[in-house]
Amino acid sequence: MKNEGKIVVGIDIGTSKIVTVIAKVDESINILGVSETRANGIRRGQIVDIEEAVSSVNSSLEGAERMAGYSASHVVASIGGGHIESMNSKGVVAVSTPDGEITQNDLVRVIDAAKAVSLPSSREIIHVLPRNYTVDGQEGIKDPIGMSGIRLEVDTHIVSANTTAIRNLEKAMSEVGVDVDAVIFSGYASSLSVLSDTEKELGVVLVDIGAGTTDISIYVEGSVAYSSVLSIGARHITNDLAIGLRISLESAEKIKLFLSNPPKPAKVTEEEEKEDTVPKHADEIDLSSLHLAEDISKVSKKTLVDGIIRPRLNEIFTFIGLEMKKSGFAGQTPSGIVITGGGALTVGVTESAKRTLAMPVRIGMSTNLKGIIDEVQTPAFSTVIGLIGYGATLESQANLPFGISVPQIPNLRVNKVLTKVIDLIKSFIP
Repeated sequence: MKNEGKIVVGIDIGTSKIVTVIAKVDESINILGVSETRANGIRRGQIVDIEEAVSSVNSSLEGAERMAGYSASHVVASIGGGHIESMNSKGVVAVSTPDGEITQNDLVRVIDAAKAVSLPSSREIIHVLPRNYTVDGQEGIKDPIGMSGIRLEVDTHIVSANTTAIRNLEKAMSEVGVDVDAVIFSGYASSLSVLSDTEKELGVVLVDIGAGTTDISIYVEGSVAYSSVLSIGARHITNDLAIGLRISLESAEKIKLFLSNPPKPAKVTEEEEKEDTVPKHADEIDLSSLHLAEDISKVSKKTLVDGIIRPRLNEIFTFIGLEMKKSGFAGQTPSGIVITGGGALTVGVTESAKRTLAMPVRIGMSTNLKGIIDEVQTPAFSTVIGLIGYGATLESQANLPFGISVPQIPNLRVNKVLTKVIDLIKSFIP
């Protein structure tokens, strides 16, 4: 029987917006429902007001559920913010089987050994990502299962987060009425949806510019080698515009979006050209269509782009350059930089990155999508599409209420029926 695909619900909790996507995953990601709401109660990627955050998440989830005609019970959520830290760790074990064949059990044991790192009680590991394995001194092995050996080693990349931030996220989700299957670092999620295998193998830097934070994921030889978060983002550009033009933040955001996505100029007829004897100032842009509260109609594009936006972009990429040096992998990323997130749409972002970092630059967008893709084909949705991709790889587990779990029995269809019965029972529980 043909696999019908797995339905996954991803919720990206960002500084400025909360996005929920419901998708069916088979060979590609089929978008069934999308909803975006303004993020309240969240500052720089962290929940600072549970009630407001719950209300925003609830409204986003309900919108996606209505569009998809699907009621979500399990979600995959993103986590970000300046508290995210990473480190690389090594684990070593002896192969347990008498004939020396490496099994899945050995992989679990060696990763557990790598996980045994000293962390403060206020921190929790959210990812242990194997970089490569070594079997009896032979390095660079990606999948050692089935190979023979005595000593198995692994190099892992460990991402940790503040325990309080994770608990607040889980509490917000439980108040919304959904279980969290996994909490994913937003920078890692974005890299799953926008980077190609070739880029990962050669070495690449993923930069996800959000509203309040910028996530960095550096890939070397096909796996993540460094992760970090900068507490600076596209909202700082909005603040600069508001201060420079002496206008409100809402008006500054409208101008920033207008500059990033300028309307196509209307066609001018020959007669109109002849009538227009007085040449228009080439540098001025007309903002009358934005209907700003401050009644600003004409501004100099050079002043805005070169005087306000570019210096802040240069500052962001200077910080990214410092993070790359700090990682120790700066010279191992010939694929250059892939910029994604809502901030990737800012006017002049690629030019600024090329000038500041002297590396190849491209804007990253999710691929292999179908269904309702009009809204999600933009860098701003990279993280949530990555969450869907990650969620599709998780083992589904049928959970009864009150924390009782049902064991998964392979190749038995009763398990599927049981899951449906459990979902029915859960729908009657308030």
